[in-house]
Amino acid sequence: MKKEYSKIKSWTQIKDDVYGKKGSLRRDDLDRQVATFKIGVLIRQARESKNMTQEELGKVISKKRTYISRVENDGSNINLKTLYDIVEKGLGGKVNIAIEI
Repeated sequence: MKKEYSKIKSWTQIKDDVYGKKGSLRRDDLDRQVATFKIGVLIRQARESKNMTQEELGKVISKKRTYISRVENDGSNINLKTLYDIVEKGLGGKVNIAIEI
């Protein structure tokens, strides 16, 4: 039984094997895609917690429902101004951004 568990890999090990080590172009691209996906999920969760529809949120920030849908499904299509508008103006939240060097 112990041998079976020794073959189990962590998510980090799988990413290292498939996409390369952290710092490689392919791995960094994956990490950016995951981060933008998370932004969309966080926006959707915040909107739903406020019992708002995509249409209602769009009206508050002067965007179409289809745009809100795209942001929630692929956060990479959002610029910083719109992110601040959605979170602060539309949802009453706060954006925190960190830069790692």
